[in-house]
This record gives sequence, structure tokens and C-alpha cells, in this order.
Amino acid sequence: MSGIEVITFGCRLNTYESEVMKAQAEKAGLNNAVLVNTCAVTGEAVRQARQAIRRARRDNPHARIIVTGCAAQTEKETFAAMAEVDAVLGNEEKLSSASYRSLPDFGVSAEEKLRVNDIMSVKTTAPQMIRHIDGHVRAFIQVQSGCDHRCTFCIIPYGRGNSRSVPMGAVVDQARRLADSGYREIVLTGVDATSYGSDLPGTPTLGLLAKTLLKQIPDIRRLRLSSIDSIEADAHLMDLIAEEPRFMPHLHLSLQHGDDMILKRMKRRHSRADALRFIEDVRRLRPEMSFGADMIAGFPTETEEMFANAVRLAEEAGIAHLHVFPYSPRPGTPAARMPQLDRSLVKDRAARLRDTGHRLHQSHLDGMVGTRQWLLVENNGLAHTENFTLVAAADLRPGELVPVTITGHNGKHLDMQLTAAAA
Repeated sequence: MSGIEVITFGCRLNTYESEVMKAQAEKAGLNNAVLVNTCAVTGEAVRQARQAIRRARRDNPHARIIVTGCAAQTEKETFAAMAEVDAVLGNEEKLSSASYRSLPDFGVSAEEKLRVNDIMSVKTTAPQMIRHIDGHVRAFIQVQSGCDHRCTFCIIPYGRGNSRSVPMGAVVDQARRLADSGYREIVLTGVDATSYGSDLPGTPTLGLLAKTLLKQIPDIRRLRLSSIDSIEADAHLMDLIAEEPRFMPHLHLSLQHGDDMILKRMKRRHSRADALRFIEDVRRLRPEMSFGADMIAGFPTETEEMFANAVRLAEEAGIAHLHVFPYSPRPGTPAARMPQLDRSLVKDRAARLRDTGHRLHQSHLDGMVGTRQWLLVENNGLAHTENFTLVAAADLRPGELVPVTITGHNGKHLDMQLTAAAA
């Protein structure tokens, strides 16, 4: 091969950082290389990364394979010990061109492969300026990294460090650059995005940042947030939900569970009632709002009654896009030391919770039929409505905003009919 190939796992922040990594590696003059940007959220994510590394070596026997991302930060020795890997970079190092200029030669020891520093020592997040995100019609902007909270199941703070915000002016500059490049939709992303600004002068909030972007950059047609922690939602964010049509009516919530005892054992900061109250408040302000949510099935000590509370929360909240994770013990986290459930029971509960999510999604699709929507057309023959529902759009041009009427669905995505010329 020639050039640089990037293989990305995990969150939207990783997608954004992969573009930064590629630009920095090219700036350093790197060629004939595969960059693997890993995720550490679950043991399965780590397994998939190792599998991808082995496949990349088979497909590119003479390329340099450089592994980075959260799993590389938290399990650096694991990846350094792989014969297929030429270098391991930490989450901070992967964003610097200097890291790619100082890569070791082939055949060095596992210790010499490592370029992973103490992520907890990193105190700031430098703004990264890019004009293009390969393969995407929506543009992601990193506004924050790291997390100050210590949920008992989560390894990510040890991969990302403590919370660090990008200064507001730098975010505005990056958003303007992407809007000038033709992106109609901007997605603000971070590890704990709703903690944005707590470490900056004047302590601006995520809602204030979003308001500022929409006020200063009229060319942003659609603004989204990635995942939010509802307990940290600020008054500016609620204003946007109520009053700003360019702020998209979809929120993805980090719920994790629906039973108060399990939420307490997870060290989450919200209760079941808090989550339902937030969703009710938002729907009162914006009736067309749809919700996605992350939920974990089979957390240690979870009884059948506790699991039933999680199912009921998803149903009562009307979660249209439910992302279910079977609990995966992560070494080094408190939950990994708690009494574990049998893996077959964990998988069974995850399957049952996914069945609930499927039913809720079908109901959501049913409710969309007959409505008029604006679509942003993707590169894969699909499009997203403003409330982030997939629509079949094979004959439409990627990147266009298109008004349609929803005519039906096939259980996975909506069908549509054009109602006017593309915008």
C-alpha cells in the first residue's frame, strides 16, 4: 500500500480525532502506514481492535501499523506485545506530528514501541483545525475530552484523563471553517460534553457554546450534540431546545440503567426520577424531540426486578434509539470487583432489552409516517431526519438538505417521497 489508512473504532470523538491523526501523520511525512484508533468501552471493542490489527498485517505485510486510542492508553503492554504492531501511541501523543516523526524502526522490543505518557498529567485540550472529515456529510467538532467522574463500570477516564475543554473561540473558528467547506450539519462531541467549560475562565456551558455557534455562524443549518448527561443540562441548552429550529430535535442520553440501586452502585449522578423528569421537560418544550440512550444490561448484583426497572424506564421514556451494552467487566474498575452475574444471564438480559428497544423503535417509525421532514443525505444511500431517524434515499445526492413526506417504513428505516426541490 501507499499513503495512510486509518481504522477507527468507538465514538464520534474518535472519528474526529482520526482525521486529525491522519493530517498530523501526513504532515510528518509518514507513508505506507495503518493507524488503528481503538476503543476501550468494552472487552469486545478491544477484541475487535486486536482482530483488525492482525487483518491489517495480513493485508499490508510491509506497512507500519501504529495503534492508538483509549485501549492503547489503558492496555498499552497488550498491544505492544503484538508482533503485528510497530508502535503504540497514547491518546495525547496521537494528535502530534512529532510522534509520527519519532517512530521506532521495525523489529524493536515492546518497550521501545511505546509512546504512551500519563494521560492524567494532561491539563488542556488543544484545538485541532480540520476542513474535511473523510466519508461524512456531517462534521464533528471536539469541544471537550476526558471525564472527572468515576462511574464504577467505566475505564474511559483512565484512557482520556480528566475533563479538559477547548476554548470557545477555537470551537467557533473550527465550526466556521467546516461550514465554509460546505458542511450543513455540525455535531459537537466530547467524552463528557455536558461538563464543557467548567475548567475555562468564566465557566461557559455547553448550551452557551451552542448558542454562540448558531448566532455567529449563520451557515450552520443544523447543530447536534453527541451524547449528553441530562443531570448537567444547563438553562442555555433548555432555551435552545425550546426556541432554536436549527438545534436538532434529538438527544442521546447517557442513562445506563433504570433502577435506583443499580444507578447508585454505578455511581451515576441521576436517579430514575431525574431521567424521566428531564425527558418530560424537554418534550414539553419540543414535542417532536426524539431520544436515544445507552443502557447496560447485566450489571453486577442486578436482580430480575432491577432489570425490569430498566426495561420500564426505556418504555416510559419512549426511547426511540436504544443502544444496549451487555455488561463487560473492565480490569481496574470497581464494578469488576463486584459479584458478577453469569455471562449467559447477562447476554439473555441484553437480548431482552434490545427486544424492548426494537419495539420502541417500531413505534417511533410508525409515528413518523405521514409527516413532512427535512433530510440530510448521507454517502451510503441513507439520510437522517432532523430527529435522527434513518430514511432510504438511494437516489439523492449526498450532502443535500431535502424536504420529503414520509410514506412508510420497512422496520429499519423510513421510506419517503420528495415534496419539493432540494435546498
